[in-house]
Amino acid sequence: MRVYNFSAGPSMLPLEVLEQAQKDFVDYCGCGMSVTEMSHRSKFYDEIHTECIALLKELMNVPENYEVLLVQGGASTQFEAIPLNLLPDLNGKADYIVTGNFAKKAYKEAKKFGDIHLAASSEDKTFTYIPKNPDLRDDSVYTYICQNNTIFGTRYTTLPTLKSGILVADVSSNILSEVMDVNKYGVLYAGAQKNVAPAGVTIVIVRKDLIGDGQAICPTMLKWKTQAEAGSLYNTPPCFSIYMAMLNLRHLKKLGGVSEIQKINEYKADLLYDFIDNSSFYTNNVNKEDRSLMNVPFVTGDKDMDAKFVKEAGENGLLSIKGHKLVGGMRASIYNAMPVEGVKALIEFMKKFELANK
Repeated sequence: MRVYNFSAGPSMLPLEVLEQAQKDFVDYCGCGMSVTEMSHRSKFYDEIHTECIALLKELMNVPENYEVLLVQGGASTQFEAIPLNLLPDLNGKADYIVTGNFAKKAYKEAKKFGDIHLAASSEDKTFTYIPKNPDLRDDSVYTYICQNNTIFGTRYTTLPTLKSGILVADVSSNILSEVMDVNKYGVLYAGAQKNVAPAGVTIVIVRKDLIGDGQAICPTMLKWKTQAEAGSLYNTPPCFSIYMAMLNLRHLKKLGGVSEIQKINEYKADLLYDFIDNSSFYTNNVNKEDRSLMNVPFVTGDKDMDAKFVKEAGENGLLSIKGHKLVGGMRASIYNAMPVEGVKALIEFMKKFELANK
């Protein structure tokens, strides 16, 4: 029996995608082997790799002057790769806006490799809002944001206005969930395990004029130039994760693309937020104008009651709904693959739980 998996990542994938992978697993397209076995230099894998990148470009409307890279190491590896690739040396300047745990980690790592300035932080209110007037410098090479904050349930609805340089964004938990104008960014990057594929591949979309040798201390494997020149095939890529991404991107295209899934995501989020806002039992503490479409944290106000909710939700096929340890309570991650029916099932359970425990 399939359950509704509200995990923040690895997240659920569309059943159609999983079933296609199951069908292909032992013998991919009649080649006599699994994608997990084939050479990354083979004709069969080359077709997968090429289609995955082409679909990303098509679905995100990536301009010709941007490179799409498929790399390893998770999104967290880009915390270091970004300053090492973009800053000329240790005196290079960058501004960071810290709106959650991952932006805070990125800021901490970047401080090792340049003149890194904390332009704003929402930690004073437990990351429940997006700062509106960051202290950006006139001579920064880039400004860094995490566009959707998985743990705390906030997102940028309006991108910051820069004084200099380019915008760099971690879009791990909202990539392909809403339309993005790639031209507004110098660099976007995302781990795959929330909206794209199983963990393993990280997508980096970078403007071509920004790809260079980076700092002298930049390791070969962290240089975007290394993978750009090799078509993301410098070393063995995470082939199966890329294959799963390709299947999921095909599925998204079949649904009508990013603009269509955004409408569904907005509908799902509105259903859940409206229920919470009209309940006297549950609370979402995020500033309303900064609420995430993907990650919805909520609490009852009683830790024991929250634990009871998580336990009973699991018994009713609503899994991985426990909130992150930094926030507590519950968190419903409603990525692209979460159907409307899953959100409605959660709301129905929330209603019954409230009536039984008020």
